[in-house]
Amino acid sequence: MSLRINQTAPNFTAETTQGKVDFHEWIGDGWAVLFSHPKDFTPVCTTELGAVAGLQDEFRARNCKVIGISVDGVSDHHKWSKDIQATQGHAVTYPLIGDPTLEIVKKYDMLPGDAGDSSVGRTPADNATARSVFVIGPDKKIKATITYPMSTGRNFAEILRLLDSLQLTAKKQLATPADWRSGDDVIITAAVSDEEAKKRFPGGWKQPLPYMRIVPQPRDN
Repeated sequence: MSLRINQTAPNFTAETTQGKVDFHEWIGDGWAVLFSHPKDFTPVCTTELGAVAGLQDEFRARNCKVIGISVDGVSDHHKWSKDIQATQGHAVTYPLIGDPTLEIVKKYDMLPGDAGDSSVGRTPADNATARSVFVIGPDKKIKATITYPMSTGRNFAEILRLLDSLQLTAKKQLATPADWRSGDDVIITAAVSDEEAKKRFPGGWKQPLPYMRIVPQPRDN
């Protein structure tokens, strides 16, 4: 099954390092980031899990939960978490999903349907495509996806920036230009008419092109 932006994120029930979860129930009424790993005890992923552990306050400030997934079992996740804390300096306090039957990674289109039904004997290279990030909104729809190769550690500052932009769009119908950072000018989306924009932005906007309306980022977002 191919997944696209604005499709509902597939629901599942799975064992995690914090007990069994129903994914949609676990998300609740906030945002969520699901990020995947080809295999436990791999070096790049070890640094990534530690980086996310150190950013938990940042995600919480955005009403966003984080959950990791690897095709290995929960018992391996617990052992791996000790390595992560010892080398990266942060305890993994968010849940890690065990997916030893490959059911969830296939449901999220990270491995092909004919990949089998067991993680036993599979190498990181066999699971190389299980390197995706899914940002999911309160409506349980996929808002963004990013997939990385195994050799490139993910930039979680960029994922936080992406989350800021998505939440701004959801709340204010505003878009963000290239290289935008929170506090920079933003773009009024085409979904907002000029008449409505005048009500929302009585100070007006800059319009360098007929289809581009630029305003300062609202302070109350």
